[in-house]
Amino acid sequence: MANKPRSAHLHPGPGFRVRRNIPRLAPELYRQFTNFPTPDISDLLNRLYAVDPQIQCLTGEQHRVCGPACTVKVFPGDNLMVHKSLDVIEPGDVIIVDAGGSTLNAVLGDLVSTKAKHRGASGFVIDGLVRDLPNIKELDFPVFARGTTPIGPLHRGPGEINYPICCGGIVVNPGDLIVGDAMGVVVVPQAIAAELLERLKAHDAVNSAYLESVKKGDFSNAGWTIF
Repeated sequence: MANKPRSAHLHPGPGFRVRRNIPRLAPELYRQFTNFPTPDISDLLNRLYAVDPQIQCLTGEQHRVCGPACTVKVFPGDNLMVHKSLDVIEPGDVIIVDAGGSTLNAVLGDLVSTKAKHRGASGFVIDGLVRDLPNIKELDFPVFARGTTPIGPLHRGPGEINYPICCGGIVVNPGDLIVGDAMGVVVVPQAIAAELLERLKAHDAVNSAYLESVKKGDFSNAGWTIF
């Protein structure tokens, strides 16, 4: 029997790494972000940290995710490490999967979604496709993805858990805050989350007052330049 080509060999290290312990912020800080819609968060991040809008909530406009990122990188169309992530997450984590935007195979179905809900995951954000969507919807469990396919995943690897990934064009580090709603998904770098929260509170107070004035017809567009 001929030997396999060297390029077919699998090697330990990058591609088969799992970090179980990642830095997380206080749970209360994460929870406070549920008070703010993703457009406001995106605005105060200077519109730089919203993922590709093709990644949408597939399970209903009422669903929202807000929590620390458990990052998963998979070979396109493979979900070995998605399964493994269920042994790594803590309750409230958002499992965010870099599948390279592949349209070949789903990397998530109703079985993994059911397990993730039991483990306390906040939801999934998938840069790729899912399957079994009607059954997933019955779980009342948030899943964001690019779309659906009947083609199931492979289970071979490689893949990594809790290392930096790219999802929808945005770099995500483990423990970063993921906020998703009917309007999209934004990534808040962990290092600026506390400061951003204070700015969101101040912005919300000013914006609410202005909106009430507009509802009453009490506003002026003076000072706006029209070209």
